[in-house]
Amino acid sequence: MKFYSTNNNKKSFSFEETVLKGLAEDGGLFMPEKIPPIEKDFIKNIEKFSFQEISLKIAESFIENEISESDLSDIIANSITFSAPLVSIGKNLYVLELFHGPTLAFKDFGARFMAKTMGYFVAKRSIQLNILVATSGDTGSAVAHGFYDTPGINVYILYPRGKVSLIQEKQLTTLDKNITALEIDGTFDDCQRLVKTAFVDKELNEKLNLTSANSINIARLLPQAFYYFEAYKQILNKKLDSIFSVPSGNLGNLTAGLIAKKMGLPISKFIGAVNSNKVFAEYLRTGIFNPRPSIQTLSNAMDVGNPSNLIRIREIYSDILKEMQNDIHSESYDDIQTRKGIKEVYENYKYIIDPHGSVGYLALRDYIKFNQQFNGVILETAHPAKFKDVIEEELKIEVQIPERLAACLNKEKHTVELSSNYEEFRNYMLNKN
Repeated sequence: MKFYSTNNNKKSFSFEETVLKGLAEDGGLFMPEKIPPIEKDFIKNIEKFSFQEISLKIAESFIENEISESDLSDIIANSITFSAPLVSIGKNLYVLELFHGPTLAFKDFGARFMAKTMGYFVAKRSIQLNILVATSGDTGSAVAHGFYDTPGINVYILYPRGKVSLIQEKQLTTLDKNITALEIDGTFDDCQRLVKTAFVDKELNEKLNLTSANSINIARLLPQAFYYFEAYKQILNKKLDSIFSVPSGNLGNLTAGLIAKKMGLPISKFIGAVNSNKVFAEYLRTGIFNPRPSIQTLSNAMDVGNPSNLIRIREIYSDILKEMQNDIHSESYDDIQTRKGIKEVYENYKYIIDPHGSVGYLALRDYIKFNQQFNGVILETAHPAKFKDVIEEELKIEVQIPERLAACLNKEKHTVELSSNYEEFRNYMLNKN
């Protein structure tokens, strides 16, 4: 399988090159030259396969012979070490819990697979890599823990000061060794701009050997397709159409789901549920892309005003808006609605949902009116304990913090404070390395 840049489909790259580069030199995102179909018999008999076997099957379709089957199997075995249970909360209504990894967020799947894959290639080449990653919440902690103490790899996490939850900040700022947290005076979009600018800075790249760990890196994106297949496996009545509601920010999670659909997974419709940062919903409705500064919300991992992965979605659909609209619906919900959604889910289904999942719930509710002739699946992307204050305020109950989350709260925060000025960031990186 070869890959190309979204800015130039004439030049091909290997999977290894795309993983180590992260972003193409021309600023484009890497895409596979084709989306390989999965055999219908495999999907028909999917209940017979374990999560790890499903993951290996999908990964092999893209990586082919660049990593041997035994080595790839080891990577899967050491990264997909936790479950993605599909929890039934009503008739044909499900929550896909993606928070059972080490940092209690869905990004653990992609971060751990990418860390193991990148570590494999770094060891093969005997090189040193510097990873830059912008985060609006959970990405940073997932990447930090995924790459912690990986030989040959240093990680720099850029996050917006005061715009992530206390628990999220503790998770990404309390590690040492090869992990450095950069506290940026700005928004997530500023963090993302600094990272993207660095990747097209030729001198900086030559000196530091930079790569990314956001969903712009194909090795972060592809493993997110794994759990869509795993979710479908667990649906009880597969004769009904299935609709997946995906809380969406930078659109990596949605893109992975669309890739799974193009591979043959029978998902009828995707809902790209967004918060007050409604750029994607507006684009899908009008065909006009109008990026703008992000707005801070309760569902902070979705606070993205210029979603990077939209270009990948446009590539998947050959930039034909009508075809996108056939497969994807998008709606926006503000914080007041998000709070009401948290309360409604608890009152109606006795399920505690986090703010991101609440946005997904609201979008699904309003789209299908919970018509029981559909399977409705809400992606729950973070453990509600990560938003303890909001949940407890709305539900008037105590939310228990899992032990692995509580462990980081008493640790000391270590960050480097920087402005959103690129030259300041650039000088820091050059002096640091």
